[in-house]
Amino acid sequence: MSDEAVQIIARGPRREAEAAAAALEAEPATEALTYSILEEDEDHDVWRIDAFPTEDDERSAIEAVLARFPALRVTTEVLADADWLAMALSGLPPVRAGRFFVYGAHDKGLAPASTINLRIEAGAAFGTGHHGTTVGCLAAFDELLKARRFPRVLDVGCGTGVLAIAAARTGSKVAIGTDIDAPSVRIANENAALNRADARFVHASGLGHPDVRAHAPYDLVFANILAPPLVALSQDIKLALRPGGLAILSGLLRTQERRVLAAYMSKGFKLQRRIHRDAWATLVLRRA
Repeated sequence: MSDEAVQIIARGPRREAEAAAAALEAEPATEALTYSILEEDEDHDVWRIDAFPTEDDERSAIEAVLARFPALRVTTEVLADADWLAMALSGLPPVRAGRFFVYGAHDKGLAPASTINLRIEAGAAFGTGHHGTTVGCLAAFDELLKARRFPRVLDVGCGTGVLAIAAARTGSKVAIGTDIDAPSVRIANENAALNRADARFVHASGLGHPDVRAHAPYDLVFANILAPPLVALSQDIKLALRPGGLAILSGLLRTQERRVLAAYMSKGFKLQRRIHRDAWATLVLRRA
């Protein structure tokens, strides 16, 4: 990778932006890409993709994918020679999702006394609560908690650990998370300690880790990842859940809902609820 850090921005109509985002996810060279998609101007149907390549090959692949969508206006901005991730996070406001209030160190003084306050430091991990998928999962979990509690919770693709930490802070006796990214696992365990939450995170691909198997079956499984691995893991997530258990799935675009739902409904899941935030979808499913 060159020393120059860049941000690639694509703006255009929602249909083109969502199609381009789906193409980025389907492209093998960008499967680990950090990006976001959101509505920038509702009145003029302007949606925006922000992508942050970490390798020259990844940057080239992004540019090649976006070039297939002529309705998008693509620009590239050079990021300042600084800890731009930390700088960007320092400007993010806290997030409220039902009973949960997610904040960073810079907003510690804003945490209300009446909420479950989760201090989440992102570092190099995904999941500060600002992304539509993370806040969708928290909102879905908050609604479920109005009716019941979940003694055993698994978080697949934990990122910062915010979802498993939220479970531990609301009474789950077992809250375990996994991630294929070792730095994310370290950050998640640090966040658990910051929040005095009895949640544990392990480095694993899939659901075969001994610690994951030891605590199965689970009452609730979070999986805030991407549509292709959500589909690939549908059988494993079913087997990890007890009958009647719930899965909160996110990381998928609205345009990918049908594909993900088809995979889970073929395994006997029933759709309980869907949440849309920007271009993203969160699905709540029950194992029959």
